[in-house]
Amino acid sequence: MNNQNWAIELENVNVRLDGNHILKNLSWKIPQGEHNFILGANGAGKTTLVKTMMGFVWPLFGATVRVMGHTYGQTNLIELRRDIAWVSPFMQQYTATGDWTALDIVLTGIDGTLGLFRKVSEEEREHALNAMRALYCGHIAKRRIPLLSSGEQIKVLICRALMTRPRLMIMDEACVHLDMKGREYLLDTIAQFAAAPDAPTIIFITQRIEDILPVFTKGIILKHGEIIGCGAREKLITEENLKEAFEMDIRLQQSRSGRFWPVID
Repeated sequence: MNNQNWAIELENVNVRLDGNHILKNLSWKIPQGEHNFILGANGAGKTTLVKTMMGFVWPLFGATVRVMGHTYGQTNLIELRRDIAWVSPFMQQYTATGDWTALDIVLTGIDGTLGLFRKVSEEEREHALNAMRALYCGHIAKRRIPLLSSGEQIKVLICRALMTRPRLMIMDEACVHLDMKGREYLLDTIAQFAAAPDAPTIIFITQRIEDILPVFTKGIILKHGEIIGCGAREKLITEENLKEAFEMDIRLQQSRSGRFWPVID
């Protein structure tokens, strides 16, 4: 494959922060259009890996970071990031207060700001509403953000990320603050969204085994900044691999939907 066929190309990535070796000789490739997951415990290096892919953290000399054919260090990251949607629940601290409506938040995705600093056009407003309808949340467009559930707020952030029609979406611990009902509500939306023929390449980051939907067909397992497993979902999510990753005895049960559920004895 040439560069244009890969969404992500990482080669020999080493990252040191505050004197600590966070990512170690990490190499990973994702073809465009393929949905992958990153699984790992707290401290595994997931957040640093995301920041490296976004160009907010830089690896040591000798690494290659290439996103959608653009080599970091040789490209305009500000322009490239318009093609990358980063959805994180930690953005809620900026959006969950004030007098914002859900539609207001989605519209801020046009300029990548956390405020509306100009009058939006009717075309832009309709585009935002269409994004919300596509994720089955058009009915909350006029509701104020503080009155929405956590699951609804995450949906709004996904819609915001879609405003620039990204080619790559990174979902960073999207379910971490949700209760069981909110999590299932969001995961069902993600499954439908990921299955659409025009969906962007999706990278789903989590520490919860049961959140890895069958639509995420491949992935990696991180531990202490190293990839300890890489490949197809069915072969990667095993009791042996999970024991190594989480340092616990974990038994797996698989539901009829194809999801894996951990059981701790």
